[in-house]
This record gives sequence, C-alpha cells and structure tokens, in this order.
Amino acid sequence: MSRRLAPGGVDGTSDVAGRGWSPWRVVVGFGVVSLAADMVYEGARSVYGPLLASLGASAVAVGLVTGAGEAAALLLRLVSGPLADRTRRYWSLTILGYALTALCVPLLAVTPLLGGAGMAVAAALIVAERLGKAIRSPAKSALLADAAARVGLGRGLGVHKALDQVGAFAGPLLVAGVVALAAGALWPGLAALAVPGAVTMLLLVVVRARVAAPAAADAPQGDAVPRPPARPAGRVSLPARFHWFAAAMALCTAGLVTFGLIGFHLVRAGVVATATVPLLYAAAMGAGALAALVTGLVYDRAGPWVLVVLPALIAAVPVLTFGGGPLLAAAGVLVWGAAVGVQDSTVKALVADLVPAARRATAYGVFAAVQGAGALAGGAAAGGLYEHSAASLVVAVAVSQAAAATALVGILAGIRTARRG
Repeated sequence: MSRRLAPGGVDGTSDVAGRGWSPWRVVVGFGVVSLAADMVYEGARSVYGPLLASLGASAVAVGLVTGAGEAAALLLRLVSGPLADRTRRYWSLTILGYALTALCVPLLAVTPLLGGAGMAVAAALIVAERLGKAIRSPAKSALLADAAARVGLGRGLGVHKALDQVGAFAGPLLVAGVVALAAGALWPGLAALAVPGAVTMLLLVVVRARVAAPAAADAPQGDAVPRPPARPAGRVSLPARFHWFAAAMALCTAGLVTFGLIGFHLVRAGVVATATVPLLYAAAMGAGALAALVTGLVYDRAGPWVLVVLPALIAAVPVLTFGGGPLLAAAGVLVWGAAVGVQDSTVKALVADLVPAARRATAYGVFAAVQGAGALAGGAAAGGLYEHSAASLVVAVAVSQAAAATALVGILAGIRTARRG
C-alpha cells in the first residue's frame, strides 16, 4: 500500500497525492482525464488530412498546417513550462489548456460551411487546439511526474499513457462511426467531439478537487506540486546531458511523418476510403498504448537503453505507409503509433530522471520547444519531399534517424558512465 504523506510531505515538499489520494490514484486520475481529452483531439487529428484536403489544401499545405500545429504544441511550452514553475499555478494552466482544446475541436465542424474561408479557419483552429496542449502540458506533466516518481517513472507514465491511448483509440472510432452514418461527411464527426470535451472538463474538476492540497486553490503554497529546495528553482541549471538528449529527440520528431500527411496520402492515392482513415488512427493509438506499457516496464527494469528502438520505428514509417497497398500502409500506421507512444511516455521518463524535480515543468517546456523546432522543420520538409517523390521522403527520414540513433547511443553511454561513477 502506498505511503500516505501529511500535507507538506516528509521532506518539505507539497504532497501531490493530497487529501488522501495515493500516487497510483493520482496517476490513474490524470489518466482518465487524458482519456476523455484524447477522444476530443485525437478524434479530430485522425481526419485532419482528409478535412484539409476537402477544403482545398495541397500536400505541402497539409504538411505545413499539421507541422505548425505540432510546433505550436511544443515550442510554446518554452514559455508555459517556466511560467508554471515561476508562478506555481500548475492547475490554472492545466485547466486553461484543456478548455481551449475542448472548445476549438468541435468548432472545426463549421469549416466546411465557410466556403473559401474554411481552409484558413481550419488551420487557425488546428493551431489553437495545439496551443491548448502547449499551455497545459508542462504543468500537468510536473504534477504527474511527482506522483509517478513514487511508483516508478517508467511504470507510472506508461500506465498514464495507456489510459491516454484508450481515449486516443475511442475518439477516432467515434468519428469514424459518425462519418460512416453521415455518408462520408466529416463535419458531423467533428461536432460529436463536443460531448467528450464537456466530459473532460467535468472530470478535471473532480480530479482537481481530490488532488489539491488543503490550502486555497492555486495559491503558491497550496498547489499540489513539488516545492523547490532552499535554492530557488529558477536558479537550478538544467544539465548539459538533458540538452543533448533534447536535440537527439528533435531529430526523431523531425523524422516522424505527421498522421495528417499519412491520411492525406492514403485517401489521395486511393489506398483506403476516407472513413477508414480514423479507424487506422484508432489502431495506431492502441499500438501506442502497448508500446508505452512495454517500454515503460523495460525502462524501470533495464534503464533508458530501451529508447534506442525509437529511431528504428520512425525510419520504418514512410517505408511502409508510402510504399504499397493497404496491408503495408496499416502496418506503417501501427509502427507510427508505437513511435508516438514511446515519445509520449518513456522519453518523458528519462527527461524527469535527468533534471531536478523542482525544474521539471521548465525542463518539459524546453524539451518540447526543441522538439517543436524539429516538428516544424520536419512537417514542412515532409510535405515538399512527398510532392517530389515518396522515395525521397523515405531516404531523408532514414538519414535523419541514423543521425538520431548515433547521438542517442552516445548520450545513453554517457548517462551509464556517469551513474557508475
């Protein structure tokens, strides 16, 4: 049974499992919130490619919009992460970010009705939804990492990601079902995501009430977060090894083709029907959940060397998805989902291990910003390369992942040497 801490903790830290919740219950609570939220934005992301194509977008435009969205979700955490640590308003930022996502996604349903303005409005809403992710993610990750560290970072973040992926699986299925009933029209499926959006906000209120420390909500001394040590958090340097790891993961992010471009290709090339695209996305999310659980367990037992599988997964995606018929494409989508699952769980476990606890939100923000630069460059390049030829995209991704794997091996070897020392 998990040890129950008094408010303030045994080491002067605030107890993230406040009001009697154990660390595992906190992990599961955040997981359930993420489950509902993922139904919303992953349901929408499963049809971004076909939606933008129906609004007149080219492959380059799809790559730019989806890449810009991912860049916004990552780069802007460079601001929201330090803001969370400095103001300690972790819960305010978490709630604001979820609210923005719950609002923007259902509004995408009106874009097919806007004529020539539909493309611009859709692009703005996609980027705004990702902005919500940027606002909430470092703050939520800091809260979650504090609880997960008490049960094993790999396992805790893996279980959270698995719950998260249940929603990422269910959301595309909901969209696919509604789109099929609507004879292929996308807007009813997007409108239906307003329901899990409302559920997300209700669940978040419940978790906030249970996890909050007894002090006044959102006060600096009352937020359910790790308190900094005697040395102010803002003056604690992030280690150089963390920055090198972030750079290696940026190469991985740049090489991971967005699902928007994958979906665009599958529909334009006639590989699958439009209604099948969200079904494939749902299957990818299931693969991501399994990958997160497996690599999380291996991480806790054998260490971060499990991450060397990530560049290999990413390099395989374009080979499969752009290289053949429906079966190869489905395999490529599953590999894509597994890569996303590892990125969103086990990679974050190593970030938490590399930095001081009081700087985790800042570290997650910096890490995401570096990945965001990779996402923006990779999204734009992937669209252009795809328009030139699928083969050139395959080669470019393979080269980037060879470089990422080389850098990652060197970083992990350095970590092992430092720990032995």
